[in-house]
Amino acid sequence: MISNICSDILGNMHHTNVNTIQMKKIIAAFDGLKFSAGTRDYAIQIAKENSAHLVGVFLDDPLYHSYKVYDLISEEGGISDAKQKKFIEVDVRTRDEAAADFEAACQKAGLRFSVHRNKDIATQGLLHESIYADMIIISGNETFTHYEEKIPTRFIRDILSEAQCPVIVVPPHYKPFNKLVLLYDGEPSSVYAIKMFSYMLPALKKHPTEVLSVKPVSQSMHVPDNKLMKEFMKRHFPKADYKVLKGLPETEIINFLKTSKGLPLVVLGAYRRGMASRWFRASMADVLMKELKIPVFIAHN
Repeated sequence: MISNICSDILGNMHHTNVNTIQMKKIIAAFDGLKFSAGTRDYAIQIAKENSAHLVGVFLDDPLYHSYKVYDLISEEGGISDAKQKKFIEVDVRTRDEAAADFEAACQKAGLRFSVHRNKDIATQGLLHESIYADMIIISGNETFTHYEEKIPTRFIRDILSEAQCPVIVVPPHYKPFNKLVLLYDGEPSSVYAIKMFSYMLPALKKHPTEVLSVKPVSQSMHVPDNKLMKEFMKRHFPKADYKVLKGLPETEIINFLKTSKGLPLVVLGAYRRGMASRWFRASMADVLMKELKIPVFIAHN
């Protein structure tokens, strides 16, 4: 009897420890002054499906406000302390309401969650948080400035280049994805991204999955490293379908995604910031974010 009780206790302890170890920490990154409901809803979907701990990181950058300097000018021509105080109070209230919105949504979804109010410079704060996270989810149009920028914004480019964990860049408006498209070009970086996605978000493998490759017209229609890749994929995505296209990747991939059925989440590898990729050849991630309003999982090693 006693041995059975001890066995049950040890079993329960083991079960608890395993669950604790397996739980991923996912960051949802927010500008509290321009709260992204899309980021909130994608993060909740992904965290809930994968039983992850969701951390809302609100980047309350002390140098970033909703107001501009000329908004503070008084009728006498100088800076009005009273005006500035009112604007600051509005910003504090707006940021508090955004954090409360996130908390309420997480509670409604039954998630394990926490909130960080990071008061560092936005880029530095999120990059520091990324060291201690398994993944970041963020909207592709975040700027942390007063100005509109083309997607991907400078802020997003910096995060994708330097983050210490994979990043999912999501569109501003939530549309639940129902399929996976894994971009594979035979390079280690593309396999690494697929590995990271498999390890990070195993519950999402329930969705139909396609492995998409694009090759020059002169080459065969075989998947690059066909035998090795399919041997690997059999262990991670055993039901995946394979599609090989001919032509320029930037053109063929966009056309394929635009015309295929369903709402995909796309997985791709290294986000490069070398001079050549910035000035002469757009990153595939940039093209996807600019041309299509779909979530994109990006990992680099």
